[in-house]
Amino acid sequence: MSLHGAETDATYAAAGFGAATRRGPRPAVVVVDLTAGFTDPSYPTGSDLSAVVAATSSLVEAARPLGAPVAWTTIAFTPAERDTLPWLVKVPGMRGLMVGSDAAAFDARLDVRADDHTITKKGASAFFDTGLASLLRASGVDTVLVCGATTSGCVRATAVDAVQSGFGVLVPRECVGDRAAGPHEATLFDIDAKYGDVLSLDDAVGYLKELA
Repeated sequence: MSLHGAETDATYAAAGFGAATRRGPRPAVVVVDLTAGFTDPSYPTGSDLSAVVAATSSLVEAARPLGAPVAWTTIAFTPAERDTLPWLVKVPGMRGLMVGSDAAAFDARLDVRADDHTITKKGASAFFDTGLASLLRASGVDTVLVCGATTSGCVRATAVDAVQSGFGVLVPRECVGDRAAGPHEATLFDIDAKYGDVLSLDDAVGYLKELA
């Protein structure tokens, strides 16, 4: 299951964690917060996620021939929200992610199209108070491939809410990133044990191509 050691793996296996999730015939791609504020290291909240952007672009390209829904999220706050939301008290570095700011704009290297879903969220999960679950259900989606940033924050929250909303969850390892390796790896272990399958980009693309 992981690189955390045989004892950890045995403990989780004995508890019944880590079984493979379903891979249904109706996938969607949810790209979480690949905006300049997270992919550009010049921002306080950012780091160099060029490899994640490239991998996610490859996955989205593989999903398009299926007609699979693609949803892109950004975090952006109004001045009133910036001064009232408890999350921004805990994480003041995100106060710069303002509505209409360059930091809240999608990374220019991504192919965000007019007929994709674009969602502005105020919390960690792409599903919390956004209507995303209803949009995906209306399209008949049964499986969600989660990409984006950061692994230990908004990606994890999205994976948890996706499975709780009734979707199978797949997280291509190359398509998610974080500003530190430790939280990134620990979260991938946790997702793979409890909420979805962490798989390679090649495996994810192969799954999509088989459906096509």
